[in-house]
Amino acid sequence: MASTSTPLTLPVLPLDGEVVLPGMVVPLDLSDSEVRAAVEAAQAAARTTPGKPRVLLVPRIDGTYANTGVLGTVEQVGRLADGDPGALIRGRSRVRIGAGTTGPGAALWVEGTSVDETVPEPLPGQTAELVKEYKALATAWLRKRGAWQVVDRVQAIDDVSALADNSGYSPFLTTDQKVELLETADPVARLKLATQQLRDHLAEQDVAESIAKDVQEGVDKQQREFLLRRQLEAVRKELRELNGEQEGEESDDYRTRVEAADLPEKVREAALKEVDKLERSSDQSPEGSWIRTWLDTVLEMPWNERTEDAYDIRGAKAVLDAEHSGLEDVKERITEYLAVRKRRDDRGLGVVGGRRGGAVLALVGPPGVGKTSLGESVAHAMGRKFVRVALGGVRDEAEIRGHRRTYVGALPGRVVRAIKEAGSMNPVVLLDEIDKVGSDFRGDPAAALLEVLDPAQNHTFRDHYLEVELDLSDVVFLATANVLEAIPEALADRMEIVRLDGYTEDEKVVIARDHLLPRQLERAGLDKDEVTIDESALRKLAGEYTREAGVRTLERSVARLLRKVAAQHELGERKLPFTVRDEDLRDLIGRPHHVPESAQDPAERRTSVPGVATGLAVTGAGGDVLFVEASLADPETGAAGLTLTGQLGDVMKESAQIALSFLRSHGAELELPVADLKDRGVHIHFPAGAVPKDGPSAGITMTTALASLLSGRLVRTDVAMTGEVSLTGRVLPIGGVKQKLLAAHRAGVTTVIIPKRNEPDLDDVPAEVLDKLDVHAVTDVRQVLELALAPATAGAAPEVPVAA
Repeated sequence: MASTSTPLTLPVLPLDGEVVLPGMVVPLDLSDSEVRAAVEAAQAAARTTPGKPRVLLVPRIDGTYANTGVLGTVEQVGRLADGDPGALIRGRSRVRIGAGTTGPGAALWVEGTSVDETVPEPLPGQTAELVKEYKALATAWLRKRGAWQVVDRVQAIDDVSALADNSGYSPFLTTDQKVELLETADPVARLKLATQQLRDHLAEQDVAESIAKDVQEGVDKQQREFLLRRQLEAVRKELRELNGEQEGEESDDYRTRVEAADLPEKVREAALKEVDKLERSSDQSPEGSWIRTWLDTVLEMPWNERTEDAYDIRGAKAVLDAEHSGLEDVKERITEYLAVRKRRDDRGLGVVGGRRGGAVLALVGPPGVGKTSLGESVAHAMGRKFVRVALGGVRDEAEIRGHRRTYVGALPGRVVRAIKEAGSMNPVVLLDEIDKVGSDFRGDPAAALLEVLDPAQNHTFRDHYLEVELDLSDVVFLATANVLEAIPEALADRMEIVRLDGYTEDEKVVIARDHLLPRQLERAGLDKDEVTIDESALRKLAGEYTREAGVRTLERSVARLLRKVAAQHELGERKLPFTVRDEDLRDLIGRPHHVPESAQDPAERRTSVPGVATGLAVTGAGGDVLFVEASLADPETGAAGLTLTGQLGDVMKESAQIALSFLRSHGAELELPVADLKDRGVHIHFPAGAVPKDGPSAGITMTTALASLLSGRLVRTDVAMTGEVSLTGRVLPIGGVKQKLLAAHRAGVTTVIIPKRNEPDLDDVPAEVLDKLDVHAVTDVRQVLELALAPATAGAAPEVPVAA
């Protein structure tokens, strides 16, 4: 570190906004009174002491003097280049400024001490590297400025202090940065500071040069493009003159295309109006690009293109039967549609009142039952083009009706794009997941679909982008949805609802054998002769390894089974050909996941204790089995009243109140100890508490669970029930009978109780399911209890579960 020594008394020469470092030689203007006073005082003092006159060069920033100055010697006094008197002063060394004192002349005199800035020799390795780095940076900067003569001077400086002070000549340093260099006494620290300042400046200079280069390249590219376009225009003009053509514009080409295109009359008029606008607009006008894009879209639309329907009714039915097992309702509806279309066409009634005979069907059902693939089969059966429009998650009304074409990036709606993609005006358009359409500040897409799906309106559909009438009356729209209630009522009213309630076990086996297995064999790289799956194994896969309305999980199970066999063959563990039987499933893909309640150990069944009943419900994934559990609180610890848990809706909560009220008022008649209901709290719980539940159809299930709890009689394991209960004990009708009976069949239930007024709904249930179920249609809760409750054990006291 540097140390201070050698006291000095010197006149102050203030430098406003300037800093002089040791080693620098600067000319100063003597016309400034303070500069002249300091130089004259130094000259007066030099007459009595040997050597050149000495002054103290001190930076003055905003009227404030720095703490450190530079001892300077007056080398020469004369005239500057402009003729004014001046002095040439050389900075010698740093001086730490002390207190003021008196001296000759009008200058300000101060006392100071010189700063020792010597660095020990030889230089430490780190300092030597720092010297090398600074010289390299300074050389790079000087070469960029073309100051080649200064490079050698910098390279010749070996003193650390002198090298650091040499940066005082740098024009890019601010006054504050130079003051910081001046006040840094340690030469090594000063050199580090100078190196950092130079490094930062070079980095900023590189960025500035890069930006300037990019800007220049952009300007050059624009100029080059402009010149090339002008040259291209000149070449085209010369070619037109050479071929004897009249001078024309791009708009002439559009006019020719519009006049040559087979467009409807109103569309042609609108297109020619836009061509007129294009001819009047300049090349630089943004409207020109909008008009060209619009004209391209209109000319690409298949205005008069139609595919001929295949009116082979038997052939169409055969295609539907070959590609889909089950789904008889949908197949019948498509066959009816084709038959009516054929008869209307035979009688010349294809177009009536400007409208054709389109169709709007909504396929509603749980996931995996084949709604989407059915759309392709319908198009195949009719001989039409097929286009799928995914509506899941769409929240912008413009997705259906299109954007106004003045917007940047405007596009026609998805319906128009589907027609354009199909290449005909009568395709089969599948509106997939229509119940997943949302709405926000951008509008409601479901509301925009009202016109699209209305057979009385869609022959004059107007897209916001096209702004011309588009006839959609010949399009067959198929919409798919999982939950009918999620579709807005006005939209559902415009569609014919066809329900797909899921497959029976027999249908799943047929689908797996005829459709899923061949597809998965191909994906697994297996030949149909190498691996076969026995029908008993497929039945066990459908019944015990999966429990769903559709067949997606069943297909994944078949794929997993085939992958396992393929892997074992490659590892040398199994030889092909191989037939998978039901006893092989556990070894290949593990244990079954869904064991029927009736197949479980009696002590492990949910209904093995009083107060648990089995109900039936409908969810977005199809029908399902729902258990209801009831318990009584301890009279000493539990509060009286009804507690309901399991995320229940208001309607289900009201059903629980009705069930409890019925048992309180008719308990004596049913020989139940209703006194327990007055003083003890009743708790009803629906397992799977994370799933929201609502609806009145669990009324008789809750009544049965409470009656079982009070009587101590178990609910039969093989019985499931559904129905709404009234205060008088009447069993009222409910919905979803087919889905609920399919769920009971999948769960292994053999006896089902339904309301008497739902008995006509049994016609929709497949015959093979009804043959395996003992269905009881009842009108009163008393009949339900007689069927569902097991006989009481003679002499055994009822075991009533108690809630803590």
